[in-house]
Amino acid sequence: MEQTGFFLPHDGVKLSELAQYLGAELADPTHADVVIRSVSPVSRAKAGDVCYIISKRSRDELVSCEASAVICSAALQPIVPPHIPVLISKNAHAAFAMAGGFLFHKALKPLPNLSDLSGVSDRAFVDPTARLEGKVVVEPFAVVGANAEIGEGTIIGAGAVIGPDVKIGRNCSIAAGASVLCALVGNGVIVHNGARIGQDGFGYAPGPRGMIKIVQIGRVILQDNVEIGANTTIDRGTMDDTVIGEGTKIDNLVQIGHNVRIGRHCAIVSQVGIAGSAIIGDGVQVGGHSGIKGHITIGDGVQIAAMSGVVADIPAGERYGGIPARPVHDFLREVATVMMRTTGGKKTGDKNG
Repeated sequence: MEQTGFFLPHDGVKLSELAQYLGAELADPTHADVVIRSVSPVSRAKAGDVCYIISKRSRDELVSCEASAVICSAALQPIVPPHIPVLISKNAHAAFAMAGGFLFHKALKPLPNLSDLSGVSDRAFVDPTARLEGKVVVEPFAVVGANAEIGEGTIIGAGAVIGPDVKIGRNCSIAAGASVLCALVGNGVIVHNGARIGQDGFGYAPGPRGMIKIVQIGRVILQDNVEIGANTTIDRGTMDDTVIGEGTKIDNLVQIGHNVRIGRHCAIVSQVGIAGSAIIGDGVQVGGHSGIKGHITIGDGVQIAAMSGVVADIPAGERYGGIPARPVHDFLREVATVMMRTTGGKKTGDKNG
């Protein structure tokens, strides 16, 4: 790949070692000593790069590919030119992700702002009652409030704010400009730049003289290995907790309301809005720019298409889309019907229409 200077190539790992790390099979053991230094898409892979394919549509790009290795399934191995070593994997996409993390492990978390800082910067403020374990880094202008607790190996970025009594586990990254208030944070959690965790939720009661603010006295709980994208906001609970389950990944610019409960290993894409007290099961995937109504339940394993409006419960394992969201096959059938009507019964793109 073209190097930007931000992420320099790896010193190099032998293909046999990389295969073992990925749990992949090196198709031709004579290529065991080939050295891999970087990752790249098939279209511009050069010597020292590893890339991956997941369909036969990559056949044409492979003709001019100069990669030092391709990760693919056994079924796709025949379309890889014989001069390119092959790593056979049942899940090439996941294996490629692991390869990228191995070669560029520093890129898996927000980059530190200072290369030589260890411990607490003399330009940060840490309340005397706060408790920090060993190897905690607090960068300049960060604030750690009274009675806060921060676990070993965690990095608090420049200008971040950790509120009073907040507890953060070990090996976390709280990036520059983020704020974490009224929260309990597990181990291995990543909070990207500018995220807002634990501010009060949007709760008001109509009164004779206008809106009366409802106190928000709950917490936010981020379980182990959660990742929160840049400028995402997660409101604390009203009287209960807002909970993000273990391993869930949330993109940038997502709004999560008070008392929402999200299960384990979910994926929520940018610009999703989840209203208060919605319950989302394990393994749910929500496409970008979708909205989810409050006080509804979405079952385990549900997939929600981008730009959907979810206004009612969804049973486990279903695929929904549209506004209002309904089973995706119904949604697509309705879209096809509308398109046929608007094109006079002819397929879109018909030159004779």
